[in-house]
Amino acid sequence: MKKLMSLCIGLFLIAQTQAQTADEIANKYFDAIGGKEKLETLKTSYSEGEMSIMNNPAPFVLSVIDGKASKSQLDFNGQKIITCYSTGAGWTVNPLAGITEPTPMPAEQIGMGPMTYDLKGPLYNYAAKGYKLELAGKERLNNTDVFKLKLTTKDSTEIDCYVDAASWLLLKTVIKVTAAGQAVEISIASSNYQKTNIGMLMPFVSEVTYPGLTIVSNTKLMDLNRDIDPAIFVMPKK
Repeated sequence: MKKLMSLCIGLFLIAQTQAQTADEIANKYFDAIGGKEKLETLKTSYSEGEMSIMNNPAPFVLSVIDGKASKSQLDFNGQKIITCYSTGAGWTVNPLAGITEPTPMPAEQIGMGPMTYDLKGPLYNYAAKGYKLELAGKERLNNTDVFKLKLTTKDSTEIDCYVDAASWLLLKTVIKVTAAGQAVEISIASSNYQKTNIGMLMPFVSEVTYPGLTIVSNTKLMDLNRDIDPAIFVMPKK
């Protein structure tokens, strides 16, 4: 009994140490991008740039109100593609998929919405969101030492965050979701961190990898805390 009790206490202490270490790494990341206090002032984001989709350039505009809504507008080979999420809703226009008029999204797709308008990122206030955070070890990523932090959301979605062990910047995020009944991994590699108009560091290059498709996004303009009209997120009537 004493041995069992000692083992349980030991495991508990190890778990506590890992949790504290994971929090320390997350806090160093917040410090690296400008501090948690500055991050808390982030309300909106407006950005313009260009995506590369199958080596085709596609100019984009992205508008986000933190915690409420996001809208991306993409010009791909002369076709306007719009993806818009708001709390509990979503709509799209995608001529490439035969959707030529604003059309509500299916419920499964709407579930992805909150991740698109969480400007502060999944590590921020993770416990208040009902997420669990743990340190999943130290690895090598593109010849760089990184800490792997594992987040588990309330709906059991897994989010792996890879934090540079030297710069403490977030280099990669892997989101494991279920789409059409199948497990799917979405990988987001972040780079080219630059100081924004409010003094925060933000990645200006993102490489998003879906199964069978990689999209590289180069941001040319980022304006944080710009006034954004909530009306732009409302689906136009046909």
